[in-house]
Amino acid sequence: MDTRPSPSPPPARPPLARRPFRPVAASRATARTAAALFVASTLLVTGCGASGAGPGGTVGAALAALPVSTPSALSPYYTQKLSWRACGAAGFECATMKVPLDYDKPASGDIKLAVERRKATGKGKPLGSLLVNPGGPGGSAIGYLQSYAGIGYPAEVRARYDMVAVDPRGVGRSTPVECLDGRRMDAFTQTDVTPDDARETDALVGADRTFAEGCGAHSAKLLRHVSTVEAARDMDVLRELLGDQKLNYVGASYGTFLGATYAGLFPHRTGRLVLDGAMDPSLDARQINLDQTAGFETAFRAFSADCVKHADCPLDGKDATPAQVGDRLKTFFRTLDAHPIPAGDADGRRLTESLATIGVVAAMYDESTWEQLREALNSAMDENDGAGLLSLSDSYYERDARGHYSNLMMANAAVNCLDLPPAFDGPEQVERALPQFEKASPVFGPSLAWSALNCTYWPVRATGEPHRIEARGAAPIVVVGTTRDPATPYRWAQSLARQLSSGRLLTYEGDGHTAYGRGSSCVDSAIDTYLLHGTPPAPGKRCT
Repeated sequence: MDTRPSPSPPPARPPLARRPFRPVAASRATARTAAALFVASTLLVTGCGASGAGPGGTVGAALAALPVSTPSALSPYYTQKLSWRACGAAGFECATMKVPLDYDKPASGDIKLAVERRKATGKGKPLGSLLVNPGGPGGSAIGYLQSYAGIGYPAEVRARYDMVAVDPRGVGRSTPVECLDGRRMDAFTQTDVTPDDARETDALVGADRTFAEGCGAHSAKLLRHVSTVEAARDMDVLRELLGDQKLNYVGASYGTFLGATYAGLFPHRTGRLVLDGAMDPSLDARQINLDQTAGFETAFRAFSADCVKHADCPLDGKDATPAQVGDRLKTFFRTLDAHPIPAGDADGRRLTESLATIGVVAAMYDESTWEQLREALNSAMDENDGAGLLSLSDSYYERDARGHYSNLMMANAAVNCLDLPPAFDGPEQVERALPQFEKASPVFGPSLAWSALNCTYWPVRATGEPHRIEARGAAPIVVVGTTRDPATPYRWAQSLARQLSSGRLLTYEGDGHTAYGRGSSCVDSAIDTYLLHGTPPAPGKRCT
């Protein structure tokens, strides 16, 4: 996001367990508003042992590739014709594709997925389609294409590729997962996630049950078929309909898991894949959450070190240590837990501890929002005005001024809870794990540990499990890791690059979530060269 014509929104955050971080999603600019910053964000999941270990520390089996030939039962989907029409901004075209609800029983019915593209704009030799996904799970790839990828990717890339996005099953404009209306979502997001007694624990469990039951009531059939494996198979159908022999793809945050899964299933159809802000598919849900908790602590310490350099830092003076800064923030959170403050909200919402925590966490995704966070904390801590932190929280949850939420959180939970068994069996396990989470992050540990209860009460059993992805026979795949990435810790990228038989790790030494387009000409040049010429970065390449 340095010299490009317009900054990109962050990728959807990695799944924060009960609260989508994601990456979104996947997950990028020198300056931008909060709304632009979180346009496609989500990701906190649920998962301490060594990276690359599954449940109990054992490494799961590798994802098996599908047969090279396409089953005849799927032929109607692979041979359908896309009917493109002009839509949205100039140069964008939309279409709808059908995919089977259940790939094991394709005759049982199908669902519709929304597709959008912007045709190549230059005179160079066409390179086919470049599919993009911002992460989540739950981030709208179409929204990302419209707001950034279709107009802000390097001119050389847009000149040679048709820029393409599909909202995955359950997401956005495709057949969406639906759970709660805006009023009930407000109640859910304000639930206390640091319970102090049995009554508050029961309330938290009740909120998670209500959310899960709402999803089960409104999206019963779909909930069983929104896994990452199924979404990757949908991408192969789209590849064929676009006329591409191989899939070229840029995925951020959760989008790296989606892209790596595609490579594992279809290594012979894998083209140029960039996996930026990589997830590690071999980790279980509790380990993922624990790693992310430590990641957000790392990001907060970087923010703290920067904050105390500024006269307007509300978290103690210029000589304060990161631990002292964290202690003051924890004290502020405890105050809000007992006494929420006004936030200038038309619907009467006040800034609670849970909303304030998400507001702070949201700002950890990108250092360009640190100034905004300082201002929001100043207003809340010194002026009893929670509007700034509430705005950050609302942007994270994709809640608009009318009280309407996108389906980001709903799709996020649906995918995460299907992909992996829950992190905890109940509140008792969370309580036993609290010391471990608090050690990982004294500031965020308790809230992130309790947030990992979300899948415990899910109405559908998980169909996935931790596994390695090797993608033997695939062309070189570029895996990008940022050393102080809060949502997808750097060691995840190291692990995924080792798992992939053709993985090539590109390291960005810096802050923030993901690296492509964040201001490093070294990173951007390496990825652009790979996309345009197929030449991956040199082994061990590091950028600043």
